[in-house]
Amino acid sequence: MCEKLNWILFLVFLHDIFCSSWRVNYTDSHICAVKGSSAVILCSFNYPEKEVVQSVMWSHGRKNKYYGPFIFTSDSNTSSKFQYIGDKRSNCTLKIHQLEHNDTGEYTFRFLTPSEKWTAKSSVTLQIVDLNITITKPNGCDTVKEGDSVNLTCIKSCNSSDHSNFTWSKNGESIVQGPVLYLRNVSSTNSGNYTCSLKTHKGTASEVIHVDVEYAPRKTSVSVTPLAEADVGHNVTLFCSSHANPPVQNYIWFKMNNTDAIVAGHQPELHLERVLQGDDAEYFCMATNKHGNHNSSTVTLKTKGRQILDEEEAQQPAYQLPIFIVASVAALLFVITLVAIKRQDIYFEIKSYRASL
Repeated sequence: MCEKLNWILFLVFLHDIFCSSWRVNYTDSHICAVKGSSAVILCSFNYPEKEVVQSVMWSHGRKNKYYGPFIFTSDSNTSSKFQYIGDKRSNCTLKIHQLEHNDTGEYTFRFLTPSEKWTAKSSVTLQIVDLNITITKPNGCDTVKEGDSVNLTCIKSCNSSDHSNFTWSKNGESIVQGPVLYLRNVSSTNSGNYTCSLKTHKGTASEVIHVDVEYAPRKTSVSVTPLAEADVGHNVTLFCSSHANPPVQNYIWFKMNNTDAIVAGHQPELHLERVLQGDDAEYFCMATNKHGNHNSSTVTLKTKGRQILDEEEAQQPAYQLPIFIVASVAALLFVITLVAIKRQDIYFEIKSYRASL
């Protein structure tokens, strides 16, 4: 019985010596990386001193770790995506560039000597994730308005406690570094498209988050077409414009009557047809959206020219006036000619009468 036990212990001892000579160690059994970045699988391996490593290889996926196909082999490697930064002595570190979601999975190291084909008993699991942005708005509101404070947080979803160095961009331009972007007392200039990425990898940009800062109307103004000094009988149009987000919902026109403001319209344009003498007045508009309203400064409309009394005359084209004058002169000349002829006839009649006496 004792001899049998000793024999078993001896076999166990030999097994431990042999197995401890052939070994592959990974620094991390699970690695989480961001899409577009690079991942480094730190690895070391051991084998008996008398052995010489002839080739090394890495596999991706459980089915391929013994017979391939391999993503890297020292015998024939043409891929720039998988970079072996180890050696054939003890370092088996692998670097993977430009990570994609299909790179997720298990990676296993294998090496060959003249007497052994050794495959690591364990693998490294690689997880590929996207960067995400969470936005914290004041009081849980759906909208952001001027004066509010907003926080944007960059999250590497596989590890919320990750301390990677992030960089923030607005409309494609880098602005600041850090996991959280603090926007205080925001204004319209803070509106834009925001992304975060790893500082060391520009190709790791997150999804785009659009920040839209809303505000009440401002820079409200009035313009007049054709001019603020209008000819009597002509049409005049006043235009109201304003900057607002969301856009202006209501326009109101006012006409000043002494000290009172009389409502004159509810559209962005105010049309005044055939202004009359005495229509001189001051006008202004008010623009409104859900955040407030804003008034323009007043514009004074002045009239000039002769009052046109008759509607048909008002519609008479200007080119008809010279024609009317020419026709009047012609008629006058015709009348004068007739009078002259008539007088000449009377003269001859009187002369004939006197000759007959």
